[in-house]
Amino acid sequence: MNKKTFSDGDLKQIAELGITPEMLEQQITNFRNGFPKTKLIAPATVDNGGIIRMSDDDINHYTQRYQQLSRDKKLLKFVPASGAATRMFKDLYAFSSTYFGVDYGFEKEYPSVKEFLQHIRTFAFFDDLKKCMHQSGAEFGDYMERGDFTTVINFLLKENYMGYGNLPKALLKFHRYGNTQRTPLEEHIVEGAEYARNSDETVNIHFTVSPEHRSLFRKKVSEVKKFYESNFGIKLNISFSEQKHYTDTIAVDEYNNPVRDDEGKLVFRPGGHGALIENLNEQRADLIFIKNIDNVVPDWMKHTTIVYKEVLAGFLLDIQDKVFGYLRMLDEGCSAKQITEIEQFITDTLHLELPTSINLHSRVQQFRNILNRPIRICGMVKNQGEPGGGPFFVENQQGVKSLQIVETAQINRKDPEQEAILASSTHFNPVDLVCATKDYHGRRFDLRKYVDPATGFISKKSKGATIVKSQELPGLWNGAMANWVTLFVEVPLATFNPVKTVNDLLRKEHLES
Repeated sequence: MNKKTFSDGDLKQIAELGITPEMLEQQITNFRNGFPKTKLIAPATVDNGGIIRMSDDDINHYTQRYQQLSRDKKLLKFVPASGAATRMFKDLYAFSSTYFGVDYGFEKEYPSVKEFLQHIRTFAFFDDLKKCMHQSGAEFGDYMERGDFTTVINFLLKENYMGYGNLPKALLKFHRYGNTQRTPLEEHIVEGAEYARNSDETVNIHFTVSPEHRSLFRKKVSEVKKFYESNFGIKLNISFSEQKHYTDTIAVDEYNNPVRDDEGKLVFRPGGHGALIENLNEQRADLIFIKNIDNVVPDWMKHTTIVYKEVLAGFLLDIQDKVFGYLRMLDEGCSAKQITEIEQFITDTLHLELPTSINLHSRVQQFRNILNRPIRICGMVKNQGEPGGGPFFVENQQGVKSLQIVETAQINRKDPEQEAILASSTHFNPVDLVCATKDYHGRRFDLRKYVDPATGFISKKSKGATIVKSQELPGLWNGAMANWVTLFVEVPLATFNPVKTVNDLLRKEHLES
């Protein structure tokens, strides 16, 4: 790092974040050189074996395997939950800043707002909205009747009223159960009671949160903890963590010069969800379920989710059992037959290519390096046009082929061959993972050693006349886990019901049965 670029105040700011000069230099280098695009070989599909489709017999088998093999395991749900709900209400914000009366024909310009207002009484938070307005001397019915929709929306979103626009998604009321309602945080508790209950009846759930929301999470947990413990016969162990400041990345202009704020301080951005590999690395569980905060459904829809969570976990534990057995073989000495068996498992089951011209000692060491890694089983749903990552066979910078989740930002869309492979993809990554992060001696892997640093990406945004570039770390379920043992399993679309906009809560999957 060229220290002339940075003042003593800059160096102090960098040190306070926990960022080393070497880390900052690497970030600047990444801006200058860019990240290499991922080389796709083929989409992972059911037809080519890249995605496993479970039969009814398989589902029964792996459910039983989960019940058998998880008894002595520590189970944990890991839920990224730091996002604020602001984006959910993007259209409502835009509408409220432009609507000035009933003569304004907003229905054509904002059909989503029209839908929201038509069905406003359906939302689980409606009773709270009506009560909030009443307590402020404003009657909901009166404002709706005279077309003062902006005031109604402001009561929902503004911080001095319900504040839904600034709350974390985890704490919004999503689902109605008669006269009661549940937040996503509560739905994850209920899910945990169904498939992540430990043998001592403890349910461990870890939420990653924003610093400004941590107290709100703690307050909500204290309000509902005893209720769910009593109703489900469980003991809740809920923990929180925040994204580490040393995973922030510096912002630069289009000439790769550091951007500064109005006070002259360097501007840093959060490194994206890939930064959460640090938080995941601190967990001490044997089996970890990962799922986004907003992908929850009411109880009547939960059965399929619960079944497939157990299937993914049972499949993982079955694979882990085989991997651990092979590692013990390698430690104790293998026969030629056993070497062949291990090689077939690596190539046929794990879809990893091995060089043929290699001596026995080197092969044993290579097998050990391949197998002695964290394991993840990733659920995949059929692609319904959702944006985001998908499953592919890829080739890395060293020429090694493997199964990977790849985000579209990592792909060279200008290459016709790569674009054709992307277009032929059949499945989508819904962020439905089960992970094992300990080796066969029971020691935790250092997950940071299994990140592919070449899989980050750079985004650009306009700030007035200035272009500001920011850098995202390798994503949690793509580059941050690139060097794990990875397998893909098809899961039903019914297990994927994210809430990206407020009107998603009007879909039948989120309403009372």
